[in-house]
Amino acid sequence: MKYNDKVILTDVDGCLLNWEYAFMCWMEQHGHTAIEGGNLLYDIAQQYDITQSQAWQQVKIFNESAVMGFLPALRDAIYYVKRLHEEHGYVFRCITSMSLDPNAKKLRQMNLEKLFGKTAFEELVCLDTGADKDDALAPYKDSGLWWIEDKMSNAVAGLNVGLRPILIEHGFNMNDTVPPGITKVVNWKEIYHLIIN
Repeated sequence: MKYNDKVILTDVDGCLLNWEYAFMCWMEQHGHTAIEGGNLLYDIAQQYDITQSQAWQQVKIFNESAVMGFLPALRDAIYYVKRLHEEHGYVFRCITSMSLDPNAKKLRQMNLEKLFGKTAFEELVCLDTGADKDDALAPYKDSGLWWIEDKMSNAVAGLNVGLRPILIEHGFNMNDTVPPGITKVVNWKEIYHLIIN
Protein backbone atom coordinates (compact mmCIF):
# COMPACT_ATOMS: atom_id res chain seq x y z
CA MET A 1 0.00 0.00 0.00
CA LYS A 2 1.31 3.45 -0.91
CA TYR A 3 1.16 6.10 1.80
CA ASN A 4 1.19 9.85 1.47
CA ASP A 5 4.76 10.94 2.19
CA LYS A 6 3.28 13.74 4.30
CA VAL A 7 2.34 11.16 6.96
CA ILE A 8 4.53 10.95 10.07
CA LEU A 9 4.13 7.96 12.40
CA THR A 10 4.77 8.72 16.04
CA ASP A 11 4.61 7.28 19.51
CA VAL A 12 2.90 9.53 22.06
CA ASP A 13 4.43 9.06 25.52
CA GLY A 14 7.99 10.35 25.65
CA CYS A 15 7.61 11.80 22.16
CA LEU A 16 4.64 14.16 22.11
CA LEU A 17 3.67 14.09 25.78
CA ASN A 18 5.78 14.09 28.94
CA TRP A 19 4.43 10.85 30.39
CA GLU A 20 7.51 10.32 32.56
CA TYR A 21 7.09 13.59 34.49
CA ALA A 22 3.32 13.12 34.94
CA PHE A 23 3.79 9.53 36.11
CA MET A 24 6.48 10.56 38.62
CA CYS A 25 4.14 13.22 40.09
CA TRP A 26 1.26 10.72 40.25
CA MET A 27 3.43 8.05 41.91
CA GLU A 28 4.57 10.55 44.55
CA GLN A 29 0.94 11.43 45.25
CA HIS A 30 0.33 7.72 45.80
CA GLY A 31 3.25 7.27 48.21
CA HIS A 32 5.98 6.01 45.84
CA THR A 33 9.32 7.76 45.39
CA ALA A 34 11.77 6.87 42.64
CA ILE A 35 15.23 5.70 43.64
CA GLU A 36 18.13 8.10 43.09
CA GLY A 37 18.98 8.08 39.40
CA GLY A 38 15.69 6.34 38.61
CA ASN A 39 15.16 8.61 35.60
CA LEU A 40 18.04 6.76 33.91
CA LEU A 41 16.12 3.48 34.04
CA TYR A 42 13.33 2.45 31.65
CA ASP A 43 12.03 -0.30 33.92
CA ILE A 44 9.40 1.14 36.30
CA ALA A 45 9.95 -1.72 38.80
CA GLN A 46 13.63 -0.77 39.04
CA GLN A 47 12.86 2.96 39.17
CA TYR A 48 10.58 2.56 42.19
CA ASP A 49 12.09 -0.60 43.74
CA ILE A 50 8.81 -2.53 43.43
CA THR A 51 7.93 -5.87 41.81
CA GLN A 52 7.25 -6.20 38.08
CA SER A 53 3.58 -6.98 38.74
CA GLN A 54 3.22 -3.94 41.02
CA ALA A 55 4.92 -1.76 38.40
CA TRP A 56 2.67 -3.03 35.62
CA GLN A 57 -0.41 -2.49 37.81
CA GLN A 58 0.61 1.10 38.66
CA VAL A 59 1.25 1.95 34.99
CA LYS A 60 -2.07 0.42 33.95
CA ILE A 61 -4.01 2.32 36.64
CA PHE A 62 -2.24 5.55 35.67
CA ASN A 63 -2.81 5.03 31.94
CA GLU A 64 -6.54 4.47 32.52
CA SER A 65 -6.96 7.39 34.93
CA ALA A 66 -8.29 10.90 34.34
CA VAL A 67 -4.67 12.10 34.23
CA MET A 68 -4.56 10.89 30.59
CA GLY A 69 -6.51 13.99 29.60
CA PHE A 70 -3.96 16.36 31.08
CA LEU A 71 -0.40 15.27 30.31
CA PRO A 72 1.95 18.16 29.44
CA ALA A 73 3.67 18.33 26.07
CA LEU A 74 7.25 17.08 25.79
CA ARG A 75 9.86 19.82 25.42
CA ASP A 76 9.31 21.83 22.20
CA ALA A 77 6.82 19.37 20.64
CA ILE A 78 3.89 21.80 20.31
CA TYR A 79 5.80 24.45 18.37
CA TYR A 80 7.39 22.09 15.85
CA VAL A 81 4.46 19.69 15.40
CA LYS A 82 2.28 22.70 14.59
CA ARG A 83 4.87 24.01 12.13
CA LEU A 84 5.19 20.66 10.38
CA HIS A 85 1.39 20.43 10.13
CA GLU A 86 0.35 24.01 9.43
CA GLU A 87 3.28 25.21 7.32
CA HIS A 88 4.36 22.00 5.58
CA GLY A 89 1.13 19.95 5.42
CA TYR A 90 2.27 16.95 7.44
CA VAL A 91 -0.26 14.86 9.38
CA PHE A 92 0.50 12.48 12.22
CA ARG A 93 -0.62 8.96 12.98
CA CYS A 94 -0.08 7.98 16.60
CA ILE A 95 0.68 4.45 17.72
CA THR A 96 0.68 4.29 21.52
CA SER A 97 0.94 1.35 23.94
CA MET A 98 -1.21 3.08 26.51
CA SER A 99 -4.35 1.00 27.11
CA LEU A 100 -7.22 -0.71 25.34
CA ASP A 101 -9.69 1.16 27.53
CA PRO A 102 -11.95 3.25 25.21
CA ASN A 103 -12.32 6.05 27.77
CA ALA A 104 -8.56 6.32 28.16
CA LYS A 105 -8.33 6.65 24.37
CA LYS A 106 -10.91 9.47 24.42
CA LEU A 107 -8.91 11.27 27.10
CA ARG A 108 -5.70 10.85 25.09
CA GLN A 109 -7.41 12.23 21.98
CA MET A 110 -8.71 15.19 23.98
CA ASN A 111 -5.26 15.83 25.46
CA LEU A 112 -3.57 15.78 22.04
CA GLU A 113 -6.18 18.02 20.40
CA LYS A 114 -6.04 20.51 23.26
CA LEU A 115 -2.25 20.86 22.93
CA PHE A 116 -1.66 20.39 19.20
CA GLY A 117 -4.97 21.33 17.58
CA LYS A 118 -7.76 19.23 16.09
CA THR A 119 -6.29 18.56 12.64
CA ALA A 120 -2.65 17.48 13.21
CA PHE A 121 -3.53 13.88 14.12
CA GLU A 122 -5.47 11.84 11.59
CA GLU A 123 -5.30 8.57 13.50
CA LEU A 124 -4.77 7.37 17.08
CA VAL A 125 -4.06 3.66 17.51
CA CYS A 126 -4.10 2.55 21.15
CA LEU A 127 -2.45 -0.77 21.93
CA ASP A 128 -2.50 -2.58 25.27
CA THR A 129 -0.36 -1.23 28.10
CA GLY A 130 3.32 -1.80 27.23
CA ALA A 131 2.52 -3.77 24.06
CA ASP A 132 5.11 -4.18 21.29
CA LYS A 133 4.38 -2.25 18.10
CA ASP A 134 5.55 -4.71 15.43
CA ASP A 135 2.02 -5.63 14.27
CA ALA A 136 0.82 -2.01 14.30
CA LEU A 137 3.79 -0.98 12.13
CA ALA A 138 3.44 -3.90 9.69
CA PRO A 139 0.87 -2.14 7.43
CA TYR A 140 3.51 0.54 6.73
CA LYS A 141 6.14 -1.96 5.55
CA ASP A 142 8.63 -0.44 3.08
CA SER A 143 6.76 2.90 3.05
CA GLY A 144 9.88 4.82 4.15
CA LEU A 145 7.74 6.95 6.47
CA TRP A 146 9.28 8.72 9.46
CA TRP A 147 8.71 6.86 12.76
CA ILE A 148 9.29 8.78 15.99
CA GLU A 149 9.89 6.76 19.17
CA ASP A 150 11.64 6.90 22.53
CA LYS A 151 11.96 3.14 23.12
CA MET A 152 14.84 1.54 21.23
CA SER A 153 13.11 -1.82 20.60
CA ASN A 154 10.18 -0.03 18.94
CA ALA A 155 12.53 2.13 16.87
CA VAL A 156 14.28 -1.07 15.71
CA ALA A 157 10.90 -2.64 14.92
CA GLY A 158 10.24 0.33 12.63
CA LEU A 159 13.65 0.00 11.01
CA ASN A 160 13.00 -3.70 10.38
CA VAL A 161 9.84 -2.93 8.37
CA GLY A 162 11.45 -0.23 6.25
CA LEU A 163 10.56 2.94 8.15
CA ARG A 164 12.92 5.83 8.97
CA PRO A 165 13.07 5.83 12.79
CA ILE A 166 13.97 8.84 14.91
CA LEU A 167 14.74 8.11 18.57
CA ILE A 168 14.06 10.91 21.07
CA GLU A 169 16.71 10.93 23.77
CA HIS A 170 15.80 10.42 27.42
CA GLY A 171 17.84 9.50 30.47
CA PHE A 172 16.85 5.85 30.05
CA ASN A 173 18.05 5.56 26.44
CA MET A 174 20.95 8.01 26.25
CA ASN A 175 23.56 5.27 26.51
CA ASP A 176 21.87 2.83 24.12
CA THR A 177 23.90 1.88 21.06
CA VAL A 178 22.06 3.35 18.08
CA PRO A 179 22.08 1.02 15.06
CA PRO A 180 22.66 2.39 11.55
CA GLY A 181 19.40 3.67 10.08
CA ILE A 182 18.12 5.19 13.34
CA THR A 183 18.73 8.86 14.11
CA LYS A 184 18.83 9.99 17.75
CA VAL A 185 17.67 13.52 18.57
CA VAL A 186 17.19 15.61 21.70
CA ASN A 187 14.17 17.65 20.67
CA TRP A 188 11.55 18.40 18.01
CA LYS A 189 13.64 21.19 16.53
CA GLU A 190 16.07 18.51 15.33
CA ILE A 191 13.18 16.36 14.05
CA TYR A 192 11.73 19.33 12.18
CA HIS A 193 15.01 20.03 10.35
CA LEU A 194 15.55 16.34 9.55
CA ILE A 195 12.09 16.10 7.98
CA ILE A 196 11.96 19.32 5.99
CA ASN A 197 15.53 19.12 4.64
